[in-house]
Amino acid sequence: MYPAGRPRPTTPNREQARFTISTSGAESKNGLKGGKVKGEQRLAILPAKYPVIKSLMGPDPHLKWIVSGMVLTQLLACYLVKDLSWRWLFFWAYGFGGCINHSLTLAIHDISHNVAFGNKQAKWNRWFAIFANLPIGVPYSASFKKYHIDHHRYLGGDILDVDIPTDFEGWFFCTPGRKLVWLILQPLFYALRPLFVNPKAVTQMEMLNVLVQLVVDGALYALWGLKPVVYLVAGSILGMGLHPFSGHFIAEHYMFLKGHETYSYYGPLNWITFNVGYHMEHHDFPSIPGCKLPQVRKIAAEYYDHLPQHSSWGQVLWDFIFDSTIGPYSRVKRVCKRAEDGL
Repeated sequence: MYPAGRPRPTTPNREQARFTISTSGAESKNGLKGGKVKGEQRLAILPAKYPVIKSLMGPDPHLKWIVSGMVLTQLLACYLVKDLSWRWLFFWAYGFGGCINHSLTLAIHDISHNVAFGNKQAKWNRWFAIFANLPIGVPYSASFKKYHIDHHRYLGGDILDVDIPTDFEGWFFCTPGRKLVWLILQPLFYALRPLFVNPKAVTQMEMLNVLVQLVVDGALYALWGLKPVVYLVAGSILGMGLHPFSGHFIAEHYMFLKGHETYSYYGPLNWITFNVGYHMEHHDFPSIPGCKLPQVRKIAAEYYDHLPQHSSWGQVLWDFIFDSTIGPYSRVKRVCKRAEDGL
């Protein structure tokens, strides 16, 4: 459903469609030129008004056990699918494995903020993210952390925030059919876009991530054949493509209502996605683990409840495909000082 107060869509001129660029105003403290991200105002007010919010920061003591259970569940599933027909393998990869693997990517998102073991155990968090990565089938966690830091520091920053689609994506994927293809291929774009938009040097942790993943994939192949490996990789691709969980990719920062670039979703899918729907709260307080974000909303309800919010990720996907005013261009871009200076 449309966020509250959203005007009915009108059909734009495709040739005039462009990203919304924020360039007015003074440079903010995080290097962005343009108006302040509205969350900065809440971030300045809420901890002083509600000191209890600071007590929510820190590790989630249950996260490591939940993630470990999910990893073991997928390893058990690898054994169970080894003799399935290919048709049933892909069915279970989408309906079961895709849900778990997508949820694991969101656990890795939480772990990237050091909420598994705390900021004082940064290395433990990175190694645990590699462990959580195992059922995904392809190395991902170390690279994600490297770029996700920039997403928070330079939200919408041209070049630095690789969550922003490229100009080609915005120009080409502009019809319902093409937007559907874009959603299906979303894992591919998320994997390749950073390499073209903002390539970075490969880190030692990334190499270890690759090595560990190859060893585990090789062990699964040696034990039970090709099908378990295909089950894991297919589950990741299908689960992050056209899948109900994938609505959060669009719901989080695509501008469904002019002037609002970050939205929360408070529905039941949060129960199995580590509360990633509480996205406004997460960007305000990234060091608070997902399990405690509902408490932030409850404590400071007057700062969140009136903001536009999504009620269904499925509806978000539907609107993205069929609403001509929404597409890959529906993001705010900011001129970023680091990008301009070539740093």
